Amino acid sequence: MTAVSIFNDVIGPVMRGPSSSHCAAALRIGRLARDLMDGDIAEVLVEFDRAGSLPTTHKSQGSDMGLFGGLLGWEADDERLPGSAAALTAAGIRLRIETVDVGDPHPNTYRLTLKNERETHTLIAISTGGGMIEVLEIDGVPMPMDGGYHETLIWLPKETPTTFEADEVIQHDAGNADLWQIKHASFVDAGDLPVLSVKRLAPVLPVPSRKDLRVPFTSCAEMLAVDANNATPLWQLAVDYERARGNFTEAEVLAKMTHIVRILRKSVASGIAGTSYEDRVLHHQSGRFAECLNQGRLLDGGALNRIILYVTALMEVKSSMGVIVAAPTAGACAALPGAVIAMAESMDLDETEMARAMLAAGLIGVFIATRWTFAAEVGGCQAEGGAAASMAAAALVTLAGGTRDQAIAAASLAFQSMLGLICDPIANRVEAPCLGKNVMAAANALSCANMALADFDPLIPLDEVIDAAKSVAERMPREHRCTSLGGLAVTPTSLEIERKLAALKGTGCGSCGCH
Repeated sequence: MTAVSIFNDVIGPVMRGPSSSHCAAALRIGRLARDLMDGDIAEVLVEFDRAGSLPTTHKSQGSDMGLFGGLLGWEADDERLPGSAAALTAAGIRLRIETVDVGDPHPNTYRLTLKNERETHTLIAISTGGGMIEVLEIDGVPMPMDGGYHETLIWLPKETPTTFEADEVIQHDAGNADLWQIKHASFVDAGDLPVLSVKRLAPVLPVPSRKDLRVPFTSCAEMLAVDANNATPLWQLAVDYERARGNFTEAEVLAKMTHIVRILRKSVASGIAGTSYEDRVLHHQSGRFAECLNQGRLLDGGALNRIILYVTALMEVKSSMGVIVAAPTAGACAALPGAVIAMAESMDLDETEMARAMLAAGLIGVFIATRWTFAAEVGGCQAEGGAAASMAAAALVTLAGGTRDQAIAAASLAFQSMLGLICDPIANRVEAPCLGKNVMAAANALSCANMALADFDPLIPLDEVIDAAKSVAERMPREHRCTSLGGLAVTPTSLEIERKLAALKGTGCGSCGCH
């Protein structure tokens, strides 16, 4: 497993769409599939396992939008994404989506069969949460790939003597040929070898992988052991981690996060100004909240009211297909940045301080992603909202000038109170109760940050809290893990809203047969 990166796995991608597990991950899978076909795709068959999450969510939660955009070669924040289905048709690519009974162990499994006049290829990949992916198979051959390398695939006659200079070389048995999978910082030339076929799959992650990559720690306990009595601020430990992971300078790490902060502040402003989108459950509400706040018509909540405003604004931008940053996911994109930016502005702190707080949050996210997941399809909303609350709590302590240990305590306290949270999107859209859960996560983070600053004892170490959440998820029914088959998602009102939205668009669920 490639070491987690703050900018790959935790804070990012910069994207459009309601769900990073659906939109951004599907887009990345589509990009790799496009490269497998040298950009020439005539026909695509997409298959989803009936027992997974995608048969009931692929259309309404953005998997189709992301996958089609990826097949067209677009980026995750491309403004054309809402129209990707029409663009795919206009490009002459024939599409079928089917539900199958294959027993895929991961709920977010994509099975693609791609054809043109010359060739046919298959690709099986999974969305692992927060926009991250893992390719499992190509043409029936197990082929580990996470999108961090330039991947050169070379088919050679059996037993052709060869050596390749690269970060990693894997020889696969492809029946009548040997398939060489070559991972490197750039594509590898086959030279004079008797090549049967060659494919070049470009990386889809912003922070590339590399040979002999080493990070200073992968768990909170390891970090505390390494730092010992130095009591280095959490944001600085995050910089040290990402410098090792991405081969960056400290200035580069801070610049990357500051750039993300600027994107987020722009998105907050656009959300408050007003958003619209036909296929969504909730209308623009953050502007009314801002009005009431400015007129003194709300209960005095201090900085909390500004946090609520920013969280709701970001959620509305997400639901209108505007630009957001998965932090750690799109469904939980607002709690962390909304809390950090609002609190920093209330404290008259600049973007550098915001970036440092976001980095501290990112390191907490590294510990979560390394041990577990951000995918609600795997862990329920405790994996998204719980992680966001934990990360935001550490960030707020950092803004307040708290210690390393206080930031970790806040993260543990916040995550503890989110265990068991289910994912049950109303009308199969990632809007509600997601909006309330993001606000709750941010308010929880603020409360726990203040408790930690007053030296409240979290009792359970952060690593153990993450492990406990994972254990809870293993006992959580499928209906409560982002399938829209349980909880609020199946109330009569939710089903009626979904029917009305489908009628408005004049479309059903397509060929999947799920409704």
